[in-house]
Amino acid sequence: MFTIGDFARHGRVSVRMLRHYDATGLLRPAHVDPATGYRYYTAAQLARLNRVIALKDLGFTLQQVQDIVDERISTEELRGMLRLRRAELEATMTAAAARLVQVEVRLRSIESEGHMPTNDVVIKSVPAIRVAELTATAASFEPQEISPVIGPLYDELFRRLGAAGVTPTGPGVAYYEDAPEGGGRIVVHAAVQVTAPVQDGAFRVLDLPPVDQAATIVHRGSMDTVLPTAQALARWIDGNGYRSEGYPREVTLECPDNRDDWVTELQAPVAAP
Repeated sequence: MFTIGDFARHGRVSVRMLRHYDATGLLRPAHVDPATGYRYYTAAQLARLNRVIALKDLGFTLQQVQDIVDERISTEELRGMLRLRRAELEATMTAAAARLVQVEVRLRSIESEGHMPTNDVVIKSVPAIRVAELTATAASFEPQEISPVIGPLYDELFRRLGAAGVTPTGPGVAYYEDAPEGGGRIVVHAAVQVTAPVQDGAFRVLDLPPVDQAATIVHRGSMDTVLPTAQALARWIDGNGYRSEGYPREVTLECPDNRDDWVTELQAPVAAP
């Protein structure tokens, strides 16, 4: 047998943790000296300890861990719990990866502060175009709020266009506006140029009005990394005496399977001061 200190070292856990597991009934010592109260464990108990630690690290509560190791739940219930936990962990990892992308994007924006954009900014008029669109609301204009909304919107839009026999005749155009309910929420418009009649049905077909003056810049890469380009455009607008007139349109010029190869033109409505 091992003393509690020896068992803790072999199990790579703390003595305090073993005492807590004893108090909760999760892992009782194999023997307790009645005279001294010293706890003793066997090597065979390492197997239970390993299961307890693994399940706890997966995020299960101590009560759930005890039910599992004591086989008080069925195999099917355990399988369902593990699948759910796996999905939760995968979602957490995806969210963390997205946050890391945005941290890198912010760092790039910070590094470019004080520099005018090397990409060409062009002032031009944008003609009216007819588009088919679907809309949804995002919690804010932050990339991590927009991306999960606009991607599924475009998937559903193209599915409905295909079902209706409508073929896009031009690029995708994403644009935004403040939601009527306020609170920083944004109405996301996922649109694509078409020649279909104006209508409201499985999708909406409407004419986007022309823009007399738009400051435009081309972004190359995933829209998850658009921030440095968008802020470069903002610096150019301010530095050249223009006034911003609302959210920019995002016109997809090239959209291959690899998102890093996307080419998107930002069209920011502006006015002279």
